[in-house]
Amino acid sequence: MPTVIVMDVSLSMTRPVSVEGSEEYQRKHLAAHGLTMLFEHMATNYKLEFTALVVFSSLWELMVPFTRDYNTLQVVLVTDGCLGIGRGSLRHSLATLSQRNDSNRFPLPFAFPSKLYIMCMANLEELQNSESLDYLERLIDLNNGEGQIFTIDGPLCLKNVQSMFGKLIDLAYTPFHAVLKCGHLNSDVQVFPRPEPVIIDEEIEPVPKHINTDLEIVGFIDIADISSPPVLSRHLVLPIALNRDGDELGPGVTEDTEDENSASQIAGKIPNFCVLLHGSLKVEGMVAIVQLGSEWHGMLYSQADSKKKSNLMMSLFEPGIEPLPWLGKTAQLGPISDAKDNPYGEDDNKSPFPLQPKTKRSYAQNVTVWIKPSGLQTDVQKILRNARKLPEKTQTFYKELNRLRKAAMAFGFLDLLKGVANMLERECTLLPDTAHPDAAFQLTHAAQQLKLASSGSSEYASYDHNITPLQTDFSGSGSERI
Repeated sequence: MPTVIVMDVSLSMTRPVSVEGSEEYQRKHLAAHGLTMLFEHMATNYKLEFTALVVFSSLWELMVPFTRDYNTLQVVLVTDGCLGIGRGSLRHSLATLSQRNDSNRFPLPFAFPSKLYIMCMANLEELQNSESLDYLERLIDLNNGEGQIFTIDGPLCLKNVQSMFGKLIDLAYTPFHAVLKCGHLNSDVQVFPRPEPVIIDEEIEPVPKHINTDLEIVGFIDIADISSPPVLSRHLVLPIALNRDGDELGPGVTEDTEDENSASQIAGKIPNFCVLLHGSLKVEGMVAIVQLGSEWHGMLYSQADSKKKSNLMMSLFEPGIEPLPWLGKTAQLGPISDAKDNPYGEDDNKSPFPLQPKTKRSYAQNVTVWIKPSGLQTDVQKILRNARKLPEKTQTFYKELNRLRKAAMAFGFLDLLKGVANMLERECTLLPDTAHPDAAFQLTHAAQQLKLASSGSSEYASYDHNITPLQTDFSGSGSERI
């Protein structure tokens, strides 16, 4: 996920730090040294990571902005842990949390999913003596416990600052390397962003589930059959070059940065399975099913960023034996050659998916689905057509009305009920003089019932409640409602 670096440049960060055998440093110099190390690591191993830098004291300034919007962020706060004094300080802000309103709310918890890492230019003993540690831990708690506090081990010096930032890199910025395999073909790849472990609820306690570093392709399937499945996350799959010792050099990157362009050209001429797979999936219109672990699968596919550029992507399914119900159990899928007859037909003009359930459930019935506006418009128009043919179509009118009402109640679409009620009232005013008197009564009655349902009244807003026709009796030229 993208990173926001928030650096404290308040007066307390200018406190001197004695480093033996060298000139005097300030705490902000140590912070800058650590951040330089982090940025150099990202430039080498996390080239696709987007980073923004914010500096703050009593005011703040965005030094390097993002180039796009994001929903999930990693926030790295670099500070010396001083709480400050007076209004606006961390001590005062946390003490007055209950008195704040929406106009001056405390930034935490963030309005987006995030992890907060606090890098302290101080050692643990110093923070404990000043009570700063308790306040910093409260910041992590306010962020739903997502994050961690890092302190300098031992005296404040450049070496120990490097060690502290190294721990952050190992935790959050280590690239995920894997081997993509398909039969005898394989390719070293980097999966970006790094896949997060999935928490599996066991009977005793939740257990984190990690994906394998060996990604085995177990089969291929048409894009039309896989459709748009629910996924946990999406990742880029990038081919990487490894040197003789197994260290990553990146896509065509050598140890000498001056030869990067020439090395990239050389790497582009070397056959690579990852590139072959990407081109094949793009041309054939298929996806590859890849095994991520025990009873856990995902899919590899080509996704276009523009008309001329596309990338090999990997999406992770929910762990389980049947992540996509319309395909059945993943372990029971097999090659077409194993089937007695081609399931796609002799001319490849049909599909065996979605699978039909073996037994028809007793409660199976047609379900109202409004995926597109045209579906909702059709249902409303059907009600209006029957309304104009009252009283001959009374039963059909109320059947369609109740079907729409139940769907709207299930979706929480109460405004739809108000809109249809207004339409029925308008139809009532447009009835011709030759219309049957019962039509006006039924339209008014139906509109009133829909308004009662939309108001949330317990008696009429029940999902199981049905609107029944209004009982009327007409004799001679007059009419009487009973």
